[in-house]
Amino acid sequence: MPELPEVETVCRGLAPHLEGRRLTRVEQRRPDLRFPLPENFAARLIGRRVDRIARRAKFILAHLDDGTVLLCHLGMSGRMVVSEGMTGPPEPHDHVIFETEDGAVIRFNDARRFGLMDLVPEAALAAHPMLAGLGPEPLGNAFNGPVLAAALKGKATPIKAALLDQRVVAGLGNIYASESLFWAGLSPRRLARTVQGARAERLASAIKRVLAEAIAAGGSSLRDYVQATGELGYFQHRWAVYDRAGERCPACDCMNGAAVQGIRRIVQSGRATFYCARRQR
Repeated sequence: MPELPEVETVCRGLAPHLEGRRLTRVEQRRPDLRFPLPENFAARLIGRRVDRIARRAKFILAHLDDGTVLLCHLGMSGRMVVSEGMTGPPEPHDHVIFETEDGAVIRFNDARRFGLMDLVPEAALAAHPMLAGLGPEPLGNAFNGPVLAAALKGKATPIKAALLDQRVVAGLGNIYASESLFWAGLSPRRLARTVQGARAERLASAIKRVLAEAIAAGGSSLRDYVQATGELGYFQHRWAVYDRAGERCPACDCMNGAAVQGIRRIVQSGRATFYCARRQR
């Protein structure tokens, strides 16, 4: 599933083509995605101006001129790709197609149909079931070591599992949790409640650093994810530990000696975790 860097990259790719433009055509090619699309979905969007493209956690938010917000989630395989005009007939999994007054075409393609779209009054956005209860944005000023420590206090779950709880920090997923723990020098097995003080400061800083670098690299492309331009992200070439089981981690002698044999892979809460047992404690 695309995580915060991938969704942020898509938002930044959509903004130049959508912000300040009116939607002149919206083609709804099926009645539902993960959930049914709102009643009169296309009709409610045609003629509306997109004032602003934003992101909350892993959600794309298109703020419209009538006070409505188009809320989108890419799901497991969704992609939004921009082209100048229709470049051919819709592909089988192009479920929603948007066209602006400038002729830009945005196709939402989702082979697995785990994505979703909803229309929400802006005043009710924070209370939407998908957004209510989300934790702080990790790239915002409201997220730091003390805030993270407070969210982890008393939690008896492993720190890796706690980081995937969207109530602790919004938008972080499996890849970037593993990467952040590596750079913070913290074992994914460590109990979340023990990440306080200097440990929480290191982890908050590592999360900000990893996410910022991933966004600059256009995100990580696994399977279906592409940027709004259709190009792949390339942060996967800079992973320190994720999906690198048995390899040496950066600036470490974890391949030496019998006790530690490179990066380890374990399963936590049904998700693969990668870490260096020598560097991360």
